[in-house]
Amino acid sequence: MRSAPARPAPAPVALRGLPGAAGALTSSLAALLLLVLAVAAPVGAQEGLSALQMMELRSVTQTVAPTSDRVVFTRRVPADPLEENVPAAAHLFRLDLSTGEEERIETPGPATDLQLRPGHGTVTFRAPGENGNAIWEVSPDGGEPALLLEHETSILGHAWAPDGSALSFRAPEAMSGPESELPWMPELYEEGSPQLRGWVARFGDDGPRVEAMAPEGTQYIQSWSPDGDRIAVTVAPSPSVDDSFMAQSVVVLDAGTLEVVADVANEGKIAQIEWSPGGDQLALRAADHIHDPIDGRIMVVPVEDGAEPRNILPDFLGKFEQIRWADGDRIHFVASESTESSVGSVRPDGSDLTRTLEPGGPHILSMSPREDGATVLVAGTPEHPPEVFVLEDGATEVRRLTDSNPDLAGVAMGEQRTVTWRARDGRFDVDGLLVLPPGHAAGDDPLPLIVMVHGGPEAHYSNGWLTGYNLPGQVAAGAGYAVFYPNYRGSTGRGLEFILSSQGDLAGREFDDIVDGVDHLIDTGVADRDRVGVTGGSYGGYATAWMSTYYSPRFAAGVMNVGISNNLSKWGTSDIPEELYLVHSRTRLWDAWVDNLKRSPVYHVDGADTPLLIAHGAEDTRVHPGQSLELYRHLKVRRPDVPVRLVLYPDEGHGYIRASAQLDYHLRMMEWFDTWLLEGPDAEMPSGDVRVPPR
Repeated sequence: MRSAPARPAPAPVALRGLPGAAGALTSSLAALLLLVLAVAAPVGAQEGLSALQMMELRSVTQTVAPTSDRVVFTRRVPADPLEENVPAAAHLFRLDLSTGEEERIETPGPATDLQLRPGHGTVTFRAPGENGNAIWEVSPDGGEPALLLEHETSILGHAWAPDGSALSFRAPEAMSGPESELPWMPELYEEGSPQLRGWVARFGDDGPRVEAMAPEGTQYIQSWSPDGDRIAVTVAPSPSVDDSFMAQSVVVLDAGTLEVVADVANEGKIAQIEWSPGGDQLALRAADHIHDPIDGRIMVVPVEDGAEPRNILPDFLGKFEQIRWADGDRIHFVASESTESSVGSVRPDGSDLTRTLEPGGPHILSMSPREDGATVLVAGTPEHPPEVFVLEDGATEVRRLTDSNPDLAGVAMGEQRTVTWRARDGRFDVDGLLVLPPGHAAGDDPLPLIVMVHGGPEAHYSNGWLTGYNLPGQVAAGAGYAVFYPNYRGSTGRGLEFILSSQGDLAGREFDDIVDGVDHLIDTGVADRDRVGVTGGSYGGYATAWMSTYYSPRFAAGVMNVGISNNLSKWGTSDIPEELYLVHSRTRLWDAWVDNLKRSPVYHVDGADTPLLIAHGAEDTRVHPGQSLELYRHLKVRRPDVPVRLVLYPDEGHGYIRASAQLDYHLRMMEWFDTWLLEGPDAEMPSGDVRVPPR
């Protein structure tokens, strides 16, 4: 599994997104601003983002379009990390398309799960009530939200019947915990978790009448048939994370009796159910089979007991991110194709795939249909976090409707472009994204490089906004770094062969692809061979630990976040052991003890010379903090001269959601790279103090 230089790849192409209008401007002034931003860079612009600016960034998370001139959306609003260590808020807004004006809708807490209520012209959403989350309703034209439905436990999701007279929802069963005559109670590990049952609320003059659905187990997806007489749901045997990933079964209920009338023979991961307009078929956004790592295929199945879903586009070289069966002969979709996004449609038999938006525009996260045939989108660009966009009926380009961060107009961003290289085994051309410092030009001196490895590995980087507390992006570019985001084999967005190619080869050719990408950047003059750092979280943390041990001579610094260091102990301490077997290792741990050990970074610590910062959430159940403790201890004992630091974040899990913790991690990460990549290998270990740079 040792590295060899990659062969040169074709010249990369830069792909830019669209600038947007200020949120509260009139439509004419917004159009003028769009024109100015499109043709001129800001005079005296700041080069790159500061850490505090990055932490202040807002982004749109969901949108619906109740009418042709109204949009309702949620915006993520981060807390001030210098004031309070709390998660970001989710604020609700109305947008009047005729004036461009936004209005904040006051809610009792974070607003999520936006839905259009059919036949009523209103929007419903989840927000806190007396017993956890409840369902609230608001008009897109004005007024305050009204409480629509509260349950005895917190509501986790809801879906409307086609006439708006009833809704289905999920909520935990009410149950009491174990009792003790002692004044203290220990935790009974993985015991006592309530099933997440399905319910239907029918609305009448006397208020909602709530009934429980028949299937035992935990429900996830709920989708009503077009005529309202059936509900398709997914049910898992237990509320465990492993079962939620790998054991959801599709069943169809009679909407009147709430009893099962059909049981579909699906298998593997699943994320969405859409009914055909005639109600005789389902389109599942799901896995091709039990060993497919993602729910990104379009699987069509008759609504019949025992029917098996069929992949209508098995050779599609991408991943379907959202589907919508809008009319009888077209399934509409948002798809990831390599690093780009597309919007299109296909017939239910897989023929006549047509793209409305070709790859190359903004990175599209979701779509919502509008009554006049237009589509409202949530999308981001390399220069801006996600916003509301619209694709007018018949148009081939999108138009941005919101501007959550007007100050970004005064920041000069580094160029972001797609790069491609050949894998050393010759099987694939591999791609990724590269962010360069503002003003960097071909022929300039090679740059210090930060390699940002995604987790999963069933994930990928898209050509949108790539900066966050754990993504160096434009903050690092502004400090003079190149930042490299490789989509190594096993990533999504490239079809079945590419994603399955890494299975049974943990840390093998998948991580060799990353090193080959680094070699490509060195060979093309972008990166300085002696100043390469690596970071990543989860499986990306595994890659970071691997690069810092097995590939240590190639990397001058590493920042491992919630990562894996020992495949043997990881399996026994994770909440997804069956998923690990079915879609990653494909061999039972006890049948390959030695092989799994050799694919573990702790096995290769004797060759480690890379200074390594290790970070972990103390409450992580996906990758137990013991993975970080193990690697830290191995390095301290076996390689005492190698700089290493372990940082544990209280009350955080598999990734950090609180503002101060996020900023702390970001500052420590960048300080670590500044120390070992800019100052050099003889630099002193950072003190451990945290100093916040100016905005």
